[in-house]
Amino acid sequence: MPFSTLGADTYPVGYTTEEILEGAKKIISDKYALVVVAENIAPTAEQVFSSVMKSPTPCIIVVPFTTESSGFATRALGETLKIATGINILQNS
Repeated sequence: MPFSTLGADTYPVGYTTEEILEGAKKIISDKYALVVVAENIAPTAEQVFSSVMKSPTPCIIVVPFTTESSGFATRALGETLKIATGINILQNS
């Protein structure tokens, strides 16, 4: 919850698939411009967020969690950069 100390709205979503999906739907319905998602829940929330991923808003950014990264955040960032620039600048050539 480090973002809450900066005054950002935060949504702890729980651990079950149902809780994560419910939280993701609530966040999308609240019409935020920027959504930062922890890497450990992003794969589950992806089915909700995928419906708005190509829209200008919300911009959905996946960040590594406090545990070891699974690489999901890097792949998600690469896809976001590809949408924004037309190329995935993080992809190894």
